[in-house]
Amino acid sequence: MFNATFKAPDLDSFCLLDQLGLTAVGQRLEPDGAVLECRVPEEDSWCRDCGAEGLPRDTVLRKLSHVPLGWRPTTLWVRVRRYRCADCARVWRQDTSTVAAPRGKLSRHAVLWALKSVVIDRLSIARIAASLATSWHTVNTAVLEAGRELFINDPARFDGVHVVGVDEHCWRHTGGGSHYVTVIIDLTPIRDGTGASRLLDMVPGRSKKVFKTWLDDQTKGFRDGIEVVAMDGFTGFKTATAEELPEAVAVMDPFHVVALAGDALDRTRQRVQRDTLGHRGRSGDPLYGARRTLRTGADLLTETQHHRLQKVFTSDDNVEVEATWSIYQKIVAAYRNPSRLEGKKQLQEVIASLSRGVPKRLTELVSLGRTFKRRATDILAYFDRPGTSNGPTEAINGRLEHLRGTALGFRNLTHYITRALLDTGGFRPYLHSYLR
Repeated sequence: MFNATFKAPDLDSFCLLDQLGLTAVGQRLEPDGAVLECRVPEEDSWCRDCGAEGLPRDTVLRKLSHVPLGWRPTTLWVRVRRYRCADCARVWRQDTSTVAAPRGKLSRHAVLWALKSVVIDRLSIARIAASLATSWHTVNTAVLEAGRELFINDPARFDGVHVVGVDEHCWRHTGGGSHYVTVIIDLTPIRDGTGASRLLDMVPGRSKKVFKTWLDDQTKGFRDGIEVVAMDGFTGFKTATAEELPEAVAVMDPFHVVALAGDALDRTRQRVQRDTLGHRGRSGDPLYGARRTLRTGADLLTETQHHRLQKVFTSDDNVEVEATWSIYQKIVAAYRNPSRLEGKKQLQEVIASLSRGVPKRLTELVSLGRTFKRRATDILAYFDRPGTSNGPTEAINGRLEHLRGTALGFRNLTHYITRALLDTGGFRPYLHSYLR
């Protein structure tokens, strides 16, 4: 801007003090921090009880952590005037509710800055606390309370949800008690092509009762609006959906269908490995060396990988692995077929072939066939509803793993759920607009 108009430097506006109802009267800069001495310019001399005008009595000092300025933690020393009523002897102080919450240790702008650092910048609470020169507990409490008030407790965030994904998630790997929670994801933006998926809620435990209770706690309007529920092979989620959302369509997404087939392939390979060589896979064993190649789609194999598989399949001992690999590749090919109608037909043929005539020796395929036959309607429903997949749910699970790593683990499940909602609840655009 070549013709920009500049104003005289204004410490109050630059430090956002005017928005808090403060004015700076002094400053002290130190290598490890900065202090701004402030006052509340507005008089507050009228008695709350009798309405008479009070007389100035003294001032008290309130110290608040503020938004870091100039790479320094910044503290506000707010001189708050106290008054005394000559008629009723009441003593009160100037109203500072616009500056900070009652008994709060962070200015309201510092709370928003900390919330922005968690939601948008994905900083740890420890890093934010260091920047504010205050304790971890002070920052954590302020961030969680502000996040709940501004975003999480807003019932409008459940509006417009028509496609949900449900899955389990391990929130910790040590200690006693349940380590799993049920996560519910809004997949509507993925289906409609309007944005990314977002975390709706996280409930302790993983069972039919957990998901059923969560659905029952929602409003009737929310339940009536759900059209599709994407899930894995867990029967409990399927039963809860059928009981609470009778009009919704259950979809077993490709991620978990392929994962089931891949697990069957791995178990077959491991069983044949033990039967033929008498031990688990080791470096140099053909089957063990091809374990990753077996899970690669046939259309993506390199020439080297083709030769590796041919070498494995030339042995009569590995015929069961080849049979299971063939089923796995047919399932992958069905989902990769550009024609959804043709892909559905391919998968129907696979399910039908697994439902009859599979040799009992192929225990892994027999078990897979029973699962596919029981959930055939849910598996094939994917092809009639483009964009319905639990893949984004797994992506959010990955982000939650990153969150747990950033925080070096969580001990409090309530804190973990709130942090998870702030991190993956889709609040970033709203916070950006809130900070403008």
